[in-house]
Formats: sequence, structure tokens, C-alpha cells
Amino acid sequence: MLILLPPSEGKAAPRRGVPLRPESWPAGLVVPRGEVVDALQRLCGGDLDLAVATLGVGPTQADEVRRNARLRELPTAPAERIYTGVLYDALGLATLDAAAHRRALARLAVVSSVYGLVRLGERIAPYRLGGGVSLPGLGGVAAHWRGVLDPVVREEAGRGLVVDLRSSTYAAFWRPTPDLAPRVVTVRVLHEVDGSRQIVSHFNKATKGRLVRSLLEDGRDARTVPAFARLLTELGWQVELGPASKAGTPLDVVVSDL
Repeated sequence: MLILLPPSEGKAAPRRGVPLRPESWPAGLVVPRGEVVDALQRLCGGDLDLAVATLGVGPTQADEVRRNARLRELPTAPAERIYTGVLYDALGLATLDAAAHRRALARLAVVSSVYGLVRLGERIAPYRLGGGVSLPGLGGVAAHWRGVLDPVVREEAGRGLVVDLRSSTYAAFWRPTPDLAPRVVTVRVLHEVDGSRQIVSHFNKATKGRLVRSLLEDGRDARTVPAFARLLTELGWQVELGPASKAGTPLDVVVSDL
């Protein structure tokens, strides 16, 4: 089972650690990662106002923009210590027992604007780059990654199920081809009140974090979409499967309490 997570907007900045080592990157990611890093460094090492406007951040985040200009020199840490925020707080990687933590390293991957696909044990540097940004000299980062991520995702997934918990922005980075779609389940969280359902962003992220944690603690590895839905039901989640399509099978997790 490969579980795809979105990155967090906020990221921890380690004080110590070796810099990025492209020679250790997966072969299929060396060139496209390098292209994003170089484009981001060029932008953020130049006119600050242009960089802030391009990245769509506020003036109080200028330090993060300038940090991007030194991306190849920054201290790195395992990705599990870099990504923060609501989903990752609810997931609580640091508080998992040893067996569940091993499953996290084996099953979870983050879809990243800079790094493409990142396993939690991989050392990365913090960055500021949203998935909807277009970088000068590179173009849209979503289109950039969409052209290279399919073989990477396939290799990481092997013959197992792909559980897609990405947000809509990062869903544009990779879309399954029809032959892989039967092994892809896309998870959406719906909040139900008085028979009405809606997506609540903050709660959606927290629920996804708790859902992944429950899967890691349980340990079972569903091999098919129906088996995955049954597993979640057995773990106490209310789920509804939608019709399969060429993009995978949608699965709604319905919750009533915030």
C-alpha cells in the first residue's frame, strides 16, 4: 500500500544537518528536482518583490522567500520532521510505536512542489513553494511534475494499492492512467450536519491525519479498493465508495463531530 499525502504549508527548519545530496536522490527524480531547485533559487535570489509576488506569499514571509535562495546549502532533516501543520499534527508520527513508525516509512509518501515524491525518511531542506506556482524559466510546477511522476509512483506502489489523500492542488501533479486506476482510491472527508454534507478544510486535514494513524497502528495491508473500504469500516470509520472511473475509485469518509 502506498499512501499519498499533501505537503504542509508550514515547515520546520532544522538548525543542523547535511545539505541536499542529489547523488542520493532516486534516479528518476534527480533532473526534475534539480530543475525546480535551480529555478526557485534564481527567483528568490533576485528581486524580493518579484519573488514574493510570484510565490503568492505575504510580506511577513520574506525570510522564507530568501531562505529559498539558499536551498542547496540549508541543513536537511528527514521529511517526517520537516512537514508540520494540521494533518501531520493529527498523524503524530513522533508518537507512533516502533512497528507503526516502520509502516509509516514504508507506506507514506508526500507529493512536493520541490521534490516531487518524498518518503518520510528522506532528508530534505525546508522550502516555500505552493503547488499552484509558475516559476520563471520552468513554468507551472504541477505541469513539471505531471510529466515525470508516473513511473516514480508506479515503482513506489509496486503491485499494491495507491491511497490518494492529496488536496486538489497536488492531485494535479500526478493522475493515474487507466491501467492503474483500478488500484487507486481517492479519499475525501465530508462533515455531515442534519443530513447536509460539506468539506471543512481544517477538519478535513485533521481527519485524514487520524485516519492514516489508525491504518498504521492497525498494520493490515488492503490489496483492493473494496478491501480497503472494509478495513476502514472495521476501524470504526463511516465510509461510502463511489463508482470506479478512469481516475480511480472515490471513497468518502463521513464524520459528524468536529
